[in-house]
This record gives sequence, C-alpha cells and structure tokens, in this order.
Amino acid sequence: MIPRCRCWRKSHLKRLPRFFSMKFQFIKTNGITLHTALAGPEDGELLIFLHGFPEFWYCWHKQIEFFAERGFRVVVPDQRGYNLSTKPSGISSYRVGSIARDILGLIEALGRKKAHIVGHDWGGVTTWQLGHRHPNWVEKLAVLNCPHPGVMRKNLFSSREQRKKSWYIFYYQLP
Repeated sequence: MIPRCRCWRKSHLKRLPRFFSMKFQFIKTNGITLHTALAGPEDGELLIFLHGFPEFWYCWHKQIEFFAERGFRVVVPDQRGYNLSTKPSGISSYRVGSIARDILGLIEALGRKKAHIVGHDWGGVTTWQLGHRHPNWVEKLAVLNCPHPGVMRKNLFSSREQRKKSWYIFYYQLP
C-alpha cells in the first residue's frame, strides 16, 4: 500500500524495497483498532512513535528505518481518528486520557510492560500524559515541538503573546 498524502513524492519510489520491509497490522486496544506500522526485531526494545496533526505513521518513515536497523522494535500507530485507525464519534472520544490509554493497550497487546515513546506535536501531548500519569509504562520519552503542559498552561495565562500564537489550539476544539 502506498500512502496518499502531500508528503509522498515519486522520488520515494527508489526506497520501496526497504520501505516495504515494514509490516502493517491492525491492533485492537481500548475499544478501538489502531492501524500500525511495525519494523525491527520482535525481541528488540519497544520504541513507539506518535505523530502529530494532521499526520499519520508515514511522517516517521525515516526514523522507523533508522531505529529498526539498530535493533529496536519500532511501532508507529495511526492514532485514533487518523488514516486507517478507528474514528470514534463524539468529542469526548478524543480526550488525551483516552488516547493515552490507546497507547497503554498497544504496549500490552504487543506483550510488553514498557516502551520508549517519542511524540511530535499533538503526539507530544499524549507522550507528556503517558510520562506524567503512567510512568511505570515508560522507559524513556522524547517530546518534539510540544511544551511541557505545566509550562504551556502558565504561559497561556500570563502571556498575551503566547495566547495569540496558540489561538489555533482553541479553534480546533470547536465542534
């Protein structure tokens, strides 16, 4: 399956043999099904990448290859509501706690107790939640392009400039 998105280019065709060494699997977790890209040795340390908005697993394709070649079991789900994963109805289905529980269920479904987790953008919000609320499931975490929630909250309340830069967050919450 070749993903259809703005980031796909014909120049990627040269990479198809390595690209297709990945496997794709639908994994049931937390009452939904996550479409997931998997690569690397099954007994390698579990490394989960969480994409941002409006991306899906493919945004991590270079990192998947890099870390799989270094012995990690790399797992990259399309998070709920994205690409081929379940798209539950209702705003309450997309609370950070629910999305974090999806990832906990994913770790468990893979027969693991812990994972290294990397999150970008909105995937970073979930990563912060996992690190804060479920530290026993997290080996290490890395968050890209997403401030710590406490720092963000403080800056939203104290800085008019930050509120102006973050207006889009509120916009996306409108029904």
